[in-house]
Formats: sequence, structure tokens, C-alpha cells
Amino acid sequence: MNHEEATETAAARPAVSVPSGPPAPPKHCGNCGAPMYGPFCYACGQPEKGMIRHLASVMADVADTIFNVDSRIFRSILPLYFRPGFLTNEYFAGRRTRYVTPFRLFFFLCVISFFAIQLSLDLDDANFNFVGEGQSGGIERAQTAAEVDTRLQESLEGLAAARSAAGHRAKAVAKIEKVEAQLHQKAQERLAWIQRRDEAKAAGRPAPPDPTADDDDGTLSIDGTPWDPVTHPIAVGWLPAFANAKLNSMAQHAKDNINAARKHPGEAIARLFSVLPQTLFVLMPLFALLLKIAYIFKRRLYMEHLMVALHSHAFIFMSLLVIVSLHLLIGWAGASATWLVPVLNLLRAAAWTWLPIYLFLMARRVYHQGWFMTTFKFCLVGFCYLFLLAFGLAGAAIASLTIA
Repeated sequence: MNHEEATETAAARPAVSVPSGPPAPPKHCGNCGAPMYGPFCYACGQPEKGMIRHLASVMADVADTIFNVDSRIFRSILPLYFRPGFLTNEYFAGRRTRYVTPFRLFFFLCVISFFAIQLSLDLDDANFNFVGEGQSGGIERAQTAAEVDTRLQESLEGLAAARSAAGHRAKAVAKIEKVEAQLHQKAQERLAWIQRRDEAKAAGRPAPPDPTADDDDGTLSIDGTPWDPVTHPIAVGWLPAFANAKLNSMAQHAKDNINAARKHPGEAIARLFSVLPQTLFVLMPLFALLLKIAYIFKRRLYMEHLMVALHSHAFIFMSLLVIVSLHLLIGWAGASATWLVPVLNLLRAAAWTWLPIYLFLMARRVYHQGWFMTTFKFCLVGFCYLFLLAFGLAGAAIASLTIA
């Protein structure tokens, strides 16, 4: 290549911009002063980002930390639902970066599923059986025929208002009509008892026993004596005064909430759902402990069993989300596309059936035991966990009543 050709070739090449001036000095760590070559200090590990920055950037990091919603969520959701034990085995094998971490997956699906369940539940008082004062419970305690009629009319007026609020929802209207029929039946039964009582008094005979005399009216009692925060409070001798005061405060909240639940049962159900996520967070380590005991000869670490528990509960929440979605679609199809209802009902039944089958196959594929031992341990752990779950739900119900 001669000098002219070399000159032409050099001219044809794109010009490369060379930064003018000296290179910018590297940033230094604010903690140890070492040069920063990335988002973290190589010497002390302190991140370059702090909290003193734009709020939008901070909230983006918070959302990523809590939900971790990126492409990994889509690589995790389908295997979680359709491939029992796959994500857990991948985690144990060290292939973790490509999937959402077990805790984040559990937390994300827990929040979404409970939100969807609360939206799908119709918590109007019209959808529950009325047992509050002035309604069926009030009719059963009336002492005269006029009082029965007054309380019956009050109850029917309340149901008429509930019917207006329900609009054209066939399910809610049917339940209101059922409650109306029950109210009329209770009124007839109470009138019959009042008539028998008055006849017995006129003839000088003992009055027949009141069938509602022993019914619980929502009053708390201690040793058979009605509880009262002043005259008959809760007083445990070995507890300090502030603890007894707290118990009496909780008893007052429980009494108020019980009376409110009689009038507005929908609010009581919503209050119970508000404490269920906390209950499952408490039960999660206990379920992992049950797995540790059941598979003690496998010599696996407790944290491995905790990963199994997180993935299995994440699947349960996702199953509930699928079932709730199908339930909502069935309600929509019933009004506009009735031909889809049988198909959706079949899919919902399949989702319920898949839930225990998945958990069984997951146990077998993760712990690599035979059919007999897997079946035995699956039933044993399942029974023990259902027992704990029952206690947990009972505790959640008590907490929902005692917490203001």
C-alpha cells in the first residue's frame, strides 16, 4: 500500500473522538475513602447510593426490594404452578439468580392473593344471617306479643333497606328472603311460647321454660359472674397491675366487637382477614420445623426445609388467586356468556384438585423418597399442620376481637 492509498484509507475511517483535557478523577467512598469502581466500595462494601436522593429513585428501589417485579417473576410463576418442586430443586442446585427468591415470591403472592380474596368477597351485611339486637335475637327474647310484633317490624325494615342496597344481585336477594322467612318463623315460635306461658299462669301452673333463657347475649363472664371493668374485673394474682389492666382493656374491646359483629357481621369477617397474613407468617417457621422432624434422617439443614415451606405456601397463594379469578369469571359469564360457565366450573374444580396433588408431588421430588413413605409423611405433616392452622385461625379470630 503506497502513501496515497494509506491516506485515502485513513480518511475513510470514522473519526474517533478523543476526550479533551485530563480524565475525570474517580469517586471515593464516603466511608473509607477508597476509589469507587462500581456501585459498591470494594474495600468496605458500602453502596454508592444512599437515602439522600430523589424520592422517585428511593421508591423504585423499595418496590424492587419488596416485590422484585422484573423478568424473573415471569420465569418463576409458571414453574411454580405447573412444575412441583422445580423451583426448590433449582434453588438447592445453586441456580438462583434467574428466579425470584423464595421469600419475595411468597410475600408477593401473599399480598396479591389476600387483596384479591377481599375484593371478591361480598361482605355486605345482607349476605349474612342477622342475629343482632332488634333482629332475630331480639325477637327470641320478647316477653309480649306486642313486643314480638314491634321487633319483627324493625327487623323487616332493616332487611328492606338491605334489599334496596343489594339492587338486582340475585344471590344477595335470595339470602335476604331466606332471613325474612327465618324471622317470621322465630316470631311464630315466640308467640306460641308466650301463649303457653300466659295460659299456664292463668291456670296456676308453672310457666314453661324460656328456650332462650340460657342463650349467650354477648356478655362476658368470669366464674359465672358477668364481667365488669369496675365491679368485677379480670384480676390474675401473679400478674402485675399493668398486665391486668391490659387484659381488662382487651376484654372491653372484645365485648364491643362481639356486639358490633352481631349487627354488622361483614365488618367482623373483614377484621378477621386483616390478621390472617400475620398468622401465616407465624406458622411458616413451624411448618418448616414439621418438615425437619419428618425428614430428620435426610440430614438437611433447617433453612432447606424453610425454602420448601416458602415455595409450597407461595403455590397455595397462587392457587387461591387462580380459584378467585375463576370464581369472578364465573360470575361474569353467568350474566353475559352462560356457555362458558360449565368450562369455568370444570377449571375451578381442577384447580382445587391440583392443589393437594401438587404438594404431594413436590414432597416426593424434593425429598426423593418412595411412594409409601412420601404418602405417610405427607399425611402426617398435613394433619399436624392443619391442627396448627386451626389454632392459628382461632388465635386470629380472638386477636380480631380483642384488638380495637
